Amino acid sequence: MHSELAAYQASIDKRLEQICDCLDGMTAAQLNFRPPIDGANSAWVLATHTLGNARAWVLGIACGQPASRDRPAEFAAAGNDAASLRANVRLFSREMAEALPRLSAADLDRRLVPSKELWGETEPHEISVRDALLQVIEHASLHLGHLHVTRDLALSQD
Repeated sequence: MHSELAAYQASIDKRLEQICDCLDGMTAAQLNFRPPIDGANSAWVLATHTLGNARAWVLGIACGQPASRDRPAEFAAAGNDAASLRANVRLFSREMAEALPRLSAADLDRRLVPSKELWGETEPHEISVRDALLQVIEHASLHLGHLHVTRDLALSQD
């Protein structure tokens, strides 16, 4: 695999593993606690949404594999323990490890307009494959910070 792709894969894997680590030890009530702030999400929702984004953007957008995404379901999700999410992260990591090596260095500069379903909230616009992979890293980093704050708030409720 091209070294740039390997670096992206390692970075995405690291952030998703950090998200799983943040959920470890939380009870179902803590995982599903939504801070009493307009628009706030639970730790479970943040983790589920981040994984959904990563799967859509890496496999669907960057690698061009058939993919679907139910973004509203990501924000309605609830879970009982971190183990099931960790299993889904590991599955995605294996899928990513199989898909990314199929891309060449030249593929990183390929331009595309992603589907609205995979893109998310705003209107899709032209991006490169590299942009898609970097977006996953940025998005996961942002929500990892949100998750740390949400975890602290959830733990303080007991």
